[in-house]
Amino acid sequence: MITKIDHIGIAVHSLEAATAYYENALGLSCHGTEEVASQQVRTAFFEAGEVHIELLEPTSNESPIAKFLEKKGEGIHHIAFGTDDIAGQLDKAKGQDVRLIHEVPFEGAADKLVAFLHPKSTYGVLTEFCMPKGEN
Repeated sequence: MITKIDHIGIAVHSLEAATAYYENALGLSCHGTEEVASQQVRTAFFEAGEVHIELLEPTSNESPIAKFLEKKGEGIHHIAFGTDDIAGQLDKAKGQDVRLIHEVPFEGAADKLVAFLHPKSTYGVLTEFCMPKGEN
């Protein structure tokens, strides 16, 4: 059911400063920015081979990303696995006693359905499942 590592999410204080680093120091091209109001975040996506890098900047002090930055500072926030059956993947994880943050997928960035698994059940790594809308 998992088809690939879709992206790695990186929490940053400034999307503008981080974008400049990825473009100028690493030579990657930004493929667009987007605000995800439901998560109180702005994102920017970069391609590195077949894996995307998603920069995440909070738009509110109450956002999950703002809380992460306050607690841990800038850095890797999550790893996202692409799947062709997000509901099935969630059921499989739940059946293995993995703690789900979201039992029902919701709209995320890049026109995808997403859901997260709790890092206390995934060896300390916030894990996301994602799937393009309309595939399930």
